Amino acid sequence: MDLKARPIGFFDSGVGGISVLKYAVKILPNENFVYFGDSFRAPYGIKTSDEIKKLTFNAVDFLLSQDIKALVVACNTATSIAIEDLRKKYEDHMPVIGIEPALKPAAECMSKGKIIIMATPVTLSEEKFYNLVKRYNIKCDIEPMPCPGLVELIESGLTYGKEVETYLKDKFLPFIDDDISAVVLGCTHYPFIKKALDKVLNEMGKNVNILDGSLGTVNQLKRQLEKYGIIAGCNNKSGNIKIFNSLKNKEIIDLSYRLLNE
Repeated sequence: MDLKARPIGFFDSGVGGISVLKYAVKILPNENFVYFGDSFRAPYGIKTSDEIKKLTFNAVDFLLSQDIKALVVACNTATSIAIEDLRKKYEDHMPVIGIEPALKPAAECMSKGKIIIMATPVTLSEEKFYNLVKRYNIKCDIEPMPCPGLVELIESGLTYGKEVETYLKDKFLPFIDDDISAVVLGCTHYPFIKKALDKVLNEMGKNVNILDGSLGTVNQLKRQLEKYGIIAGCNNKSGNIKIFNSLKNKEIIDLSYRLLNE
């Protein structure tokens, strides 16, 4: 197969990376994609670093078997743990793109108040996140918000409704009297509950910017495809999206396509 026509591989601990894939399909319409979600072993955010690194490399091995030309680690937790090792191993012959919380745009658009970063416990505990925060905390009041259990809700197909809203209300109740400038969604699963989050924040009287790193990640992917000279031309057969999941059942695949097409 012509190198430019080969697919781009996307990986996440579950269905969350679909939120990044959605942008990729729009911004890179001539590309083909292969997505692998490891829902059987989700969530990654409560596992040890060694477990996460091993699972991530196993997932990448699967994507390599699909003859990918570039790799997107569309998982904040896996990025924080494994991206440097992945780049050392693969970056000589293909782009390796990770994702990080959209703290920079949150800081740039900040007027006053806190920036709350919702993420998995592991993402918030890693040095990569600490270094990211350190760049901006001189001028920003940054409040990490670990969200154990939220990935599981989304993986079960719950992205809106009473259960999700109750979870979010409990999380934000301690900040009801605070000024909040922005909420950063530091897990690729979380954009799927953005509508519910916006409703909860509005009911609390908060007019808040809600940001995630998906667009920045896809723009970086496009730059890297151009740098490596492997971006698909307009004559490439496009629109081919294959989705795989370690759960190997119809329900999780159906959920993946539903989230992709919402």
